[in-house]
Amino acid sequence: MTAVAIIQARMSSSRLPGKVLADLGGRPVLDWVLRAATAIPGIDRVVVATSRFTADDSIADWCGAHGVRCERGSESDVLERYHDAASAVGADVVMRLTADCPLLDPHVCGQVLALLRRSEADYASNIDPTTWPDGLDCEVFTSAALDIASKEAVLPGDREHVTRFLRAHRHRFRVESLVCPLSGLARERWTLDTESDLAFLRALTPHLPQDRPPSFVETLSVLDREPAVRAINEHVAADRQTLTARAMELPPNPPSFDVSNALYTKISSQIPLATQTFSKSRMQYPLNSAPLFLTHGSGSRVWDVDGNVYVDMICGLLPVVLGYRDPDVDAAIRRQLTRGISFSLATTLEGELAERLIEIIPCAEMVRFGKNGTDATSACVRLARAYTGRDRIIACGYHGWQDWYIGATTRSKGEPQDVRSLTSLVPYNDLGAIEKLMAENNEGFAAVIIEPMTSVMPAPDYLSKLRDLAHRHGTLLVFDEVITGFRFALGGAQSVFGVTPDLAAFGKAMGNGMAISAVVGRAEIMREMEEVFFSGTFGGEALSLAAAIAVIDKMRREPVIETLARTGETLANGVRAGIARYGLEGVLSIKGHPSWMLLQFSDQKRARKEALRTLFIREMIRRGVLILGSHNVSYAHGPNEIAHVLAAYDSVLATVAEKLAEGNLEQNLGIPAIEPIFRVR
Repeated sequence: MTAVAIIQARMSSSRLPGKVLADLGGRPVLDWVLRAATAIPGIDRVVVATSRFTADDSIADWCGAHGVRCERGSESDVLERYHDAASAVGADVVMRLTADCPLLDPHVCGQVLALLRRSEADYASNIDPTTWPDGLDCEVFTSAALDIASKEAVLPGDREHVTRFLRAHRHRFRVESLVCPLSGLARERWTLDTESDLAFLRALTPHLPQDRPPSFVETLSVLDREPAVRAINEHVAADRQTLTARAMELPPNPPSFDVSNALYTKISSQIPLATQTFSKSRMQYPLNSAPLFLTHGSGSRVWDVDGNVYVDMICGLLPVVLGYRDPDVDAAIRRQLTRGISFSLATTLEGELAERLIEIIPCAEMVRFGKNGTDATSACVRLARAYTGRDRIIACGYHGWQDWYIGATTRSKGEPQDVRSLTSLVPYNDLGAIEKLMAENNEGFAAVIIEPMTSVMPAPDYLSKLRDLAHRHGTLLVFDEVITGFRFALGGAQSVFGVTPDLAAFGKAMGNGMAISAVVGRAEIMREMEEVFFSGTFGGEALSLAAAIAVIDKMRREPVIETLARTGETLANGVRAGIARYGLEGVLSIKGHPSWMLLQFSDQKRARKEALRTLFIREMIRRGVLILGSHNVSYAHGPNEIAHVLAAYDSVLATVAEKLAEGNLEQNLGIPAIEPIFRVR
């Protein structure tokens, strides 16, 4: 199979025109790239691809003078240019290089090529995720994959950025990534895009080998010795041409979900509801109008099996607090992966994480770990029963799927009546309801377990009075901080409201998507764990522990919590303005803490709230926003994503107002309204 490196080159850079032929150490930049390309192991030919634009004649002339084959094509349709160049030289495998990367490492590029071949992938790169220095970019793909992309890609961005179509359609194309073995190098900038970059390269290259392409380790060593050189272009903002770097593009027509629907037909015969979670199932999305399976995520965006891209406002049901593929968390997982995952004895990671939790959570004197929120809340309930010698529980909010809680809800099928009768549900902010239960029950209650905040703020002194009331009756106060922890504050809502419970459950955002939860509380209660059976093979699974440590350390180091609140407030203000603009004040409202705000629809004379919510979700998805009914913001939701979401809101709210004015909204919806699984908030 013939492997051809195609160097993409043009003179009309917006920030630094003519950069590819700029002088660098007595040779044009393009010559540096060409020298590296010819040294890549496994590459059979090297070709320069430029446009037919007059300004690029100088590139073609330079190539002709130096015996380099140059293929010319469309200036704007770079995908077509690559496809035509690959066809002209009979390439079976294409390596995409760019002429603004003079410090390319041939051996790194060779590894990417070897990865594609050995894994039998359709596409391989070292750019996605971004773990290498900017300027070592290398992508390799088969000519067959390039043919498909050239025929099917329609978005302007897919035609401009040659490989974006391949990376988006991971259900169709096997995609592999070469991750840098040295952490932290994604912050390095070795590319050429500005005058500062050129000054940086001119200061750096005299320190590098002159008779061969430098290795990336040699370049890194020079920069470590010469920090003043590194500082020359450190101020230049990163502009890596990745799928998450730019504003989103949407297809001109509503997205297709054909692959999702076909997969659902197959997988639902093997897995009930074709998923592991009710809230991720088809029951929660507009029929035939939503994706049902995702392939990958990056930052705050996700891609489905049909290749559609969305700003994700669900974020895995809140665990993804830093963003998909957060570099610090992923690096911690990779480091631990080299040591092992699950062990025959405890690891010191358990103590390291416990120490951090005790430092940041007011009620935490001791800690135990689980794998999900239900593990943690159920352990709290069992502890409370063991400590108090009582059986009955008062619950407020949503606390998971275990018998003790779910039996008290409308989803109680399969729960024994004796278990169902032990839990009483009460509304939030209603001390009277709890006082009444306690007065009527002579046996007493083991615990009041409550989400300390939901869609509304606690009434003045509600939480402190609740604690006092519980303690007067010998009842423990348990905070379910599975959602509020690592989101409202690093130490949870108890830090925000200044009320310390006896026990608390944490989870979700704790591992940025890794499966981990924690039970924390007063030592005298937690020591019941020495006899209470709360034990699981994977409670000490090391990858999740390492991820949680990385999450906490990053939240301590960077303004994550503040950013979540600021982003959430920006979104909420924009939504409120849209509601007012379209006269929907009695139709839709938004409530809650800025970092987790909930949308609430109200019944109208000619439209149920369920139909309104269904219309809203369908139209938001059509506009590239994956949303259910809340703003689950992450640290990775940047200005482009927020602008996209608010633009979608503006369009969708206008549609809602229009459909309401027309009347018969539900009858004209064309699909069944989404009915709630059960209501808890």
